[in-house]
Amino acid sequence: MDKKSIIYIAGHRGLVGSAIYSQLQRSGYENLVTRTSSELDLRNQQATNDFFEQERPEYVFLCAAKVGGIVANSTYRADFIYDNIMIASNVIHTAWKYGVKKLLNLGSSCIYPKFAPQPLREEYLLTGELEPTNEPYAIAKIAAIKLCSNYYQQYGANFMSLMPSNLYGHNDNFNLETSHVVPALIRKVILAKYLQQNDMETLRRDIAMYSLGFGIQTDTLSDHGIRHALAEVGIRDNQVTIWGSGTPRRELLHADDMAQAAVYFMEKYSAAETGEFINCGSGIDYTIRELAELIREAVHWQGKFAFDASKPDGTPRKLLDISHARHLGWQPSISLQQGIADIVQQYTHSLENYPANNV
Repeated sequence: MDKKSIIYIAGHRGLVGSAIYSQLQRSGYENLVTRTSSELDLRNQQATNDFFEQERPEYVFLCAAKVGGIVANSTYRADFIYDNIMIASNVIHTAWKYGVKKLLNLGSSCIYPKFAPQPLREEYLLTGELEPTNEPYAIAKIAAIKLCSNYYQQYGANFMSLMPSNLYGHNDNFNLETSHVVPALIRKVILAKYLQQNDMETLRRDIAMYSLGFGIQTDTLSDHGIRHALAEVGIRDNQVTIWGSGTPRRELLHADDMAQAAVYFMEKYSAAETGEFINCGSGIDYTIRELAELIREAVHWQGKFAFDASKPDGTPRKLLDISHARHLGWQPSISLQQGIADIVQQYTHSLENYPANNV
């Protein structure tokens, strides 16, 4: 990529897209093209075509997606498969149609079979059944990989894919109904701490900023009402309830590390060199219980965790084999402890500075 190349970041306001946008800016790229979802509906083929015809991007980072945690994936199954297949199909096909020089597609480690051997190697794709709770999302992500791969095989399109492990970072989604495990746990533990401190003013700021999800109305709640609403989502002053048994293991990668990987591979490699896709992760996994304990330490909350085993666990383990990425010269640099501490600090800072008149 040249510093003046026209680069389109699809999904630039999301967790990874925003990190890639910042990484490109820091690296001196001057011609970054973006659209919000309200400005451009990538599920719409004609709208996508018109955008590419007008802007003529030379490079594309495909980060746009409908994403969420186990609750959202289980609830909005049709939305997850339809939206993500349409986004991938439209962007990848239109990128080929208008001669994009290189496209990098961001996937997800949920593409692998539920009981595949660990660590997960790229060749394990499509060797077994998927985890049922996120099967629609996984199928859409597999379709995106195969689109890139087959446009390369048939047309020579320089389209490649990266498969990150579970991602977290500074522009995360903290809605308890739709968020992934790290932001959900961070927010739950922070709210429990404020409950323990009886800091109702900060709790109101938090709810005003992010709401609670699950259809819970919190506009005019009394102190008692707030405590009751938080209890409904498993948050009390001395206890936080977590879905599942706490035993599944998750590998976590900071979005800034993922952004650095995306720019690195876009700059240095082609589809011919990377193969169908490359795993990107930290190479270390933790149980959900261990993750919760790390967050408790970072928040300095005095309480305990309860695990609701009646709720689904999801895939037992998803540890990526990242030897291919390391062989090509990339590895992560942000430890989980450092990443969690930074997000906790940022989260509490944003609460402290949230305008009182918005509560």
